[in-house]
Amino acid sequence: MKTTDYILQYLKKNLSDKRYIHSLGSANCAKKLAKMFNLDEDKAYLAGLIHDCAKNTDRDESLRIINDEIKTGFDNSELKNPKTLHSIVGAYIVKKEFEIEDEIIISAVRNHTIGAKNMTTFDKIIFLADKIEPNTRDEKYSKKIFKLIEKNKGIIGLDLALLKCFIETIKNLTKKKLYICPTTIDVYNELVEKVGELLEDD
Repeated sequence: MKTTDYILQYLKKNLSDKRYIHSLGSANCAKKLAKMFNLDEDKAYLAGLIHDCAKNTDRDESLRIINDEIKTGFDNSELKNPKTLHSIVGAYIVKKEFEIEDEIIISAVRNHTIGAKNMTTFDKIIFLADKIEPNTRDEKYSKKIFKLIEKNKGIIGLDLALLKCFIETIKNLTKKKLYICPTTIDVYNELVEKVGELLEDD
């Protein structure tokens, strides 16, 4: 695995200033969430740091990497929305550029955008860290999600927070008239079946 300094320099070079600041915030938030759920804090920090490593790769280059180098492990529906390409390319960069072999980290990077059915707890905290980190996300919304987790202890609180984020994600996608990957709908439905009745209205 490449050193943290190498990874930070790569991110500074390949991300916008705002996205780099977002990545640092996500890393710290992921570490905080990992502590709450007794997971590896250093691993969570690293996953949060690198989750958006391909975010500023342009669409044409992303599609070239996906079609010419990655080739498998994705659904064609993911290629219909330019905002979902970076999680596919990001997992590739994590392995090729950063030389990270830890499948827990790779999975979290891969699943942080559209989600996945049967997400691990680690997947979930990286997904949430991306949505509620304090550096670039809405502070009021972030606090609301943290309160939801703290009020409902354990995995139930985590799933409720995740459901809340999926609801907001779907709202934003429909507002912008962007394609919604079927996987996102599947995860939403999975969460509704598990904890939907426990989610209180705002």
